Amino acid sequence: MGLWRVFYADWQMECCGTPFSVGDEVTWPLLLDEGGETLGGGWSGALSAITATPEYVRDDGAEIRVLRADDGLVVALRSDPDDEAADMGTGRGSGRGRSRGTGTLTGTGTDRDGSGPGPGRRVARSGLLTVERHGARWPETTGTVRTIHLVHQDFAETAPGSRTLEPVPASRSLEAVDRSPRWFGEGRAGVLAELYVPGSRT
Repeated sequence: MGLWRVFYADWQMECCGTPFSVGDEVTWPLLLDEGGETLGGGWSGALSAITATPEYVRDDGAEIRVLRADDGLVVALRSDPDDEAADMGTGRGSGRGRSRGTGTLTGTGTDRDGSGPGPGRRVARSGLLTVERHGARWPETTGTVRTIHLVHQDFAETAPGSRTLEPVPASRSLEAVDRSPRWFGEGRAGVLAELYVPGSRT
């Protein structure tokens, strides 16, 4: 069993999400932002560490690497195919060159000589868990929502008069609520939920 913090972005909810309340059982497709760079970073208290054996799932020809934790948490990884063998073989990947895509992979996880990392090799990853409802599909995680916090986030122009906005991490604050909204509005970037995963379900 485990308690995981999951960020559910406003646009993900507004596009195709279902509002939820504290105490609800939910089933979400989760993606690991290994750099924790969502909304400009600064998520140190919300990052998760996962150690598991990578699995591969396919969706419409796309190959997706997922980690399945002992408690039943399943999370997809974003990865650059060239980093795949190094990351899996050592469990320490440098993190350089990772894509910002949907978590799909085009490689097979083997070294250039075809040897690969071998079966059953566990890897350790850490980052921000996020709900991802767009792109390829992979196994989802089911759990019970323990807490919900609205994420308030300020944005600033990248340069005066540019009209291009970027998040200001130091401005982020959390507000405890009992239910996720369907629509968020200015200054609210999503919710951070604590998800209790009771154990592997077979």
